[in-house]
Amino acid sequence: MNQPSSLPIPRAAWLAAACFALWLPTAMAQTQACETPTFLEPARLSGLWQLSLWPENGSAERPVSTGAVLFERHPEYEGSVRGRLKRTDTGNDREALLSGDVVDGEANFDESADGVALDAVWIGEPAACGLELRGTRRPADGRPSDAPVLNFLLKKAPGWR
Repeated sequence: MNQPSSLPIPRAAWLAAACFALWLPTAMAQTQACETPTFLEPARLSGLWQLSLWPENGSAERPVSTGAVLFERHPEYEGSVRGRLKRTDTGNDREALLSGDVVDGEANFDESADGVALDAVWIGEPAACGLELRGTRRPADGRPSDAPVLNFLLKKAPGWR
C-alpha cells in the first residue's frame, strides 16, 4: 500500500503563515467596537472638547452655535469637572462655567455665566467610546421660558485623549 508522501512546504509559505498568525489578533482587536463607558472619571473628562449646539428640529451639521469647553478637575467636588465654556451666539460670543460629571451613563452639567446663578442644565450620555457627549441643553428653572432647548454635541479634541 502506498502512503501519500508529505510535500515540503516552501520556507516563504511558513513565514507568510507565521506573519498572518501574529497579525490577525492585532487586526481583530483594532476592528472590534469599543465599549462606551457609563462612568467617566475626571481624568477622562479633562481636556478640550469641541461644541456644537442646534435646535431640536435642526441637525448637528447646521449648528446655531459652536465653541469649546476646557474641563479640569473640579476644585471643590471630587469626581466632577469644571470648565470654561466659550461659544458663538447671536451677535456676540458667550462665556460661562460648565460643571458636572458622567455617572451611570448620564452626563449632567450646570451652566452659569457668573459662577453663581444657574443659567442652563445639560443632560446627555457618552458616545463614541467616551470621546463624545450628546444630549440637550435646557434653560434652568426660573430662566426666561422663551430661551430655546438646544441639542449639544461635545467631541473630545484630537490630542486630548
